[in-house]
Amino acid sequence: MTQDLEKLASELFPDEVVTKAPVQFFDLPGGSGRFALITLDNGFDHTKPNTFGPGGLVQLGAAIEQIEAAAAKGEIVGAGVTGKPFIFAVGADLKGVEVVRNREQAHAIGKAGHDTFKRLSALPVPSFAFINGAAMGGGVEVALACTYRTISAGVPALAFPECFLGLVPGWGGCTLLPKLIGPDAAVTVIIENALSQNRMLKGPKAFELGIADAMFEPVAFLEESVAWAEQVITGAVAVSRKEFSADDYAAAVARGRQIADSKVHGAAPAPYRALDIIAKAATVSDDEGFDLEDEALADLIMTDELRAGLYAFNLTQKRAKKPFGAPDKALARPVTKVGVVGAGLMASQFALLFVQRLQVPVVLTDIDQERVDKGVGYVHEQIGLLQLKGRLNQDQANRLKALVSGSLTKDAFADADFVIEAVFEEMSVKQQVFAEVEAVVREDCVLATNTSSLSVTEMASKLKHPERVVGFHFFNPVAVLPLLEIVRAEQTDDASLATAFAVGKTLKKSCVLVKDAPAFVVNRLLTRFLGEVTAAVDEGTPIEVADRALEPLGLPMSPFVLLELVGPAVALHVAETLHAAFPGRFGVSPNLGKMVAAGKKAVYRWDTGAPVIDPEVLELFQAGTSDSDSDSNEEQVRERALRAMAQEVDLMLAEGVVGEAQDIDLCMLLGAGWPFHLGGITPYLDRTGVSEIVTGHRFLTPGVASLAE
Repeated sequence: MTQDLEKLASELFPDEVVTKAPVQFFDLPGGSGRFALITLDNGFDHTKPNTFGPGGLVQLGAAIEQIEAAAAKGEIVGAGVTGKPFIFAVGADLKGVEVVRNREQAHAIGKAGHDTFKRLSALPVPSFAFINGAAMGGGVEVALACTYRTISAGVPALAFPECFLGLVPGWGGCTLLPKLIGPDAAVTVIIENALSQNRMLKGPKAFELGIADAMFEPVAFLEESVAWAEQVITGAVAVSRKEFSADDYAAAVARGRQIADSKVHGAAPAPYRALDIIAKAATVSDDEGFDLEDEALADLIMTDELRAGLYAFNLTQKRAKKPFGAPDKALARPVTKVGVVGAGLMASQFALLFVQRLQVPVVLTDIDQERVDKGVGYVHEQIGLLQLKGRLNQDQANRLKALVSGSLTKDAFADADFVIEAVFEEMSVKQQVFAEVEAVVREDCVLATNTSSLSVTEMASKLKHPERVVGFHFFNPVAVLPLLEIVRAEQTDDASLATAFAVGKTLKKSCVLVKDAPAFVVNRLLTRFLGEVTAAVDEGTPIEVADRALEPLGLPMSPFVLLELVGPAVALHVAETLHAAFPGRFGVSPNLGKMVAAGKKAVYRWDTGAPVIDPEVLELFQAGTSDSDSDSNEEQVRERALRAMAQEVDLMLAEGVVGEAQDIDLCMLLGAGWPFHLGGITPYLDRTGVSEIVTGHRFLTPGVASLAE
């Protein structure tokens, strides 16, 4: 096997950061015998996690060989695996997976992991995984291969992200996890969490689910884990395992299929392959399950969905951390106080986020005391809820509440370093607000606008110091969506821009630099996309036909559900803004105008559970349908929308709205929920040939998986 792994290493992983696996032998504290402990460590700190490429598997195999020899001689009574400080292991080295050239290589990767990990299960002495830090994918599977597991209460993340990326947990996860914690809980971890933007488990939740048999506090985690292992070895502690029925498996897999259908609509194969293996785990042996995982990996590694998923993963994990075109962070000014103009819901969400992340005084202003009190009250209420959930203690909650205040005058901003407005989306209103703020703040105070479509340059044009105005465009819900479009207006200086990026990073947002162009990136593309779908309905296409048209892409929601989320009034305003800027490409739907005039908030009614078209909306739309008999089928609507997107992306790149196509993809992934299995909009348009049909060229060079480096 070592020769096979060395061949894989030379072919696919020449730059592997090898995770070594030194073995330490020591006497157990209670005198029950000697114990062997493997410590996974790639030689770097926690910022470069342990991974398994062929070299790492060779190292782990050599460590297990030492333990096998010691066990055969009766020199040890148990063996364990742990990780370096803060990190257990985060799975396979995906860099090599990106460049796999054929199915044989893909199959070999799966089999290599199984062959190595199975040796832990086959040891003649009990084996233990001491999960001391982050564990994902293959890292969790190493632990599952052991007889028993402990976990630190301080573990920040444990997950199977494979289905999120376009793979399955293929080194034992799909087979072993349902047998350990039950198929329903396994579906939650492998399918539901992965497809919910790669949701992670913290240590206590993983323990609660039964992934670990014992949990200890971080301060003495390893010592307590070894002591507990000794009790298991001596029989002082017994660990029981539950049995699960065929009905349990059938119900769990059915739920998993519903989740997958709701998330990817059949457009990504990975979750369905994982569910197939989970279903068979009820009746097959572990080895038979591992064979199924090998076959699934061999198939999925060769798919476009995996390449797209890895491309998207690299964008969000690497490019998002080093924003393209951002000025030197050394230019950023310190922010010791924040002002928020407005005290409505959006402004209150800003205030909550700023006080949580920056932990500096935050003051809200509005036109009357009732609004101010309501805004401050909202922030205090949300802090109280965080305390009830155990995310803040009493002292922390009290301190944060004390930092939030309200004022009827903007004089309260006199010593602020950063002021953001969240007022009505009307240019004259925003210009007036900024003029009032400029009159009281210092010359180096950054003025930020959360406008979704208006010109930041025009907004700043009447100020004495327009160079300190930046766009700071959040996406709703503010606390959830990670994207922050930072807009450089014509006169914005580097210091103000650097400060905005520094604040965005502290807010734990992924920041993308965009040019001051109508609706920036996400809203411009979504408006063009939604505009083509609504135009098809305006021309006579039935609502349900147009709304189903994009299902094959596996988008998180259909166009008219998205319209409800955005709000028809907001969508109409942005459409009007873009129509004024680009009348040849952006229309204003008369049906959308009628919806807004009638006060309708959604196309669908949800009071019956399943969505039903609101009869009043249907009547409005039918009244406005043209007589041209130009209704379209689903394929025609889909092609129309995608070609429009390709045209718009091409124009945005030509205009320099962002630096590169990757930034458009990053914006769509993080701000619009564009699916990872599509990789962003530009790889999808390239793969399907739409970009070349519309523009005559691809947006990215071939091999999208490596483009985010």
